[in-house]
Amino acid sequence: MQNLDNCTLLQLRIMVLFMQRFTVALRRYSLQLLNATLVIPEIQATTRARGISSNFKSFSYLYDEEHFIAALSDDVPIVRGLPKDLREARKKIKFPTVSPKNTATSDYYTTDVLPRLVKSKVLGIIVNGGKCLQSILPASLEELQRLRCRVAFHALKFRPEIRSLGSQIVGRLRASGRPYLAYHPGLLRDTLAFHGCAELFQDIHTELIQYRRNQMIKRGTVKEQLTVDSVSIKKNGSCPLMPEEVGLLLQALGYPSTTIIYLAGSETFGGQRILIPLRAMYANLVDRTSLCSQRELSDLAGPESPLSSDLPHPPPPKSEKELIEEWKKAGPRPRPLPPPPARPFYAHEKEGWYGWIGENDTEPDPSPIEFRRQAHRLLWDALDYFVSVQADAFFPGFHNDGSGWPDYSSLIMGHRLYQTPSGITYRPDRKTVATLFENVSDHLYHPPRNWTMAARQHLNNSARIEGIKMSATMSKPASFLAHPLPECSCRTAKSPVVQPVKDKHGALLFGGEEDCPDWMVRTLALVPTKNNEPQSEDYEGELPEDDPSQDTQQESDRSDTNKSEQDEEMDPDD
Repeated sequence: MQNLDNCTLLQLRIMVLFMQRFTVALRRYSLQLLNATLVIPEIQATTRARGISSNFKSFSYLYDEEHFIAALSDDVPIVRGLPKDLREARKKIKFPTVSPKNTATSDYYTTDVLPRLVKSKVLGIIVNGGKCLQSILPASLEELQRLRCRVAFHALKFRPEIRSLGSQIVGRLRASGRPYLAYHPGLLRDTLAFHGCAELFQDIHTELIQYRRNQMIKRGTVKEQLTVDSVSIKKNGSCPLMPEEVGLLLQALGYPSTTIIYLAGSETFGGQRILIPLRAMYANLVDRTSLCSQRELSDLAGPESPLSSDLPHPPPPKSEKELIEEWKKAGPRPRPLPPPPARPFYAHEKEGWYGWIGENDTEPDPSPIEFRRQAHRLLWDALDYFVSVQADAFFPGFHNDGSGWPDYSSLIMGHRLYQTPSGITYRPDRKTVATLFENVSDHLYHPPRNWTMAARQHLNNSARIEGIKMSATMSKPASFLAHPLPECSCRTAKSPVVQPVKDKHGALLFGGEEDCPDWMVRTLALVPTKNNEPQSEDYEGELPEDDPSQDTQQESDRSDTNKSEQDEEMDPDD
């Protein structure tokens, strides 16, 4: 099943209708958090957008609503909407709302939320930080963690149109018989502004990041100064890996230049220009726009009402009579030559930030078209999420950023750990990678290629048990679904015995799982076994030690190949 987290990457507005003999978690729980019924959540990015397809409601814009209700029918009562009288009261804002922190505990809901719910009968919960409950719960609430697993990996299922197009993309990527690697750059404007990574870019991009960071400082989201040393922050591992660095790391791993790389994510700050070095190393860098037709993508969004363009309209043309009258009123001769006609504005010059950054210092409020684009980005993120989970290998450009919010790459990595734990998922330590790139000793770049061996060893270790341990200690406190073990796993009779692994505090990281319930064992018996290892000889997740002379020759050949590809694709004057 696919998810963007039960609260993550979406701003959900949940209306909870009070009822008497139900619990919000499991009716058989001994501990009842709230006696309530859940109303189908709303996604704010779709409620703000005007004119999106009427075929889908807010929640069903991304998810299969019927499946969501059926999957949780034994856990929590769910209704599609409020009764008519309560809907009218909601429109008049007669019901209170709460916005829990991402570190909210179960006590917060029982002591603060429940009394307000009992008093008002209806309560709105607005989730803005990606989470509405702390990631690690007490041992007494273990069943509540399991409910999280059922919601995230079984109940939250993308609607059939998204799954169908995602399956087609996966089929097209594997049509050549070779596996593919999914890569999410993590270059988002908000992320770069929050961590202070503006100096990694140039010119206007730096100004845009600093503008957003200044907004975060005014709202209190960022407690630091506006101007910071981005280089030292990057050395500390708090900035994303640049696409060029990712290309060098993939080369160190031994991925050939013909490797198919799928670019995931609806936003890559810096656009195609920042991807030029990676594309020069790996020409088969593709995304949804290169694998799908415009018709397929528009069908995914459904029929939409037209919106007026937010581009400036040119002045209406003047008639010949008006021009003659202006000429007569222009004053005595000799007259200077009239100014040349104004250069027309092109569409790309007025889309997004192009339209305001060069003219004023204040970013305008989002237009109706921008709100619609935000809703579309949810679709593209969902589509890329599906493709990334199914990929033969996944490489994150930025995960576990330390902000305390769940991030896109970590959710994909957690889902892959749950669905295909034997798949290749790299978990690079950006601080270690920064140290590798900072070391410029010449002897490291000659045979026996110590730098390449060091980078390869680190990345291969990150895809093994060492990487899973690091994920458990660093990612799970921020997002339970970034490392859903051991709560979301269980053992069958055929499962190999895994030695339990604990952290320094004695908490179980993985291993030692309980037996799977009978219904799951029966379901697994019906699923044919699938070999998740890539079958292509061109793909090697972990390479043996190479002969130095062969390495040198391969490096030379690759350099010549990349040089010719770069000459074709890059304009030195661009």
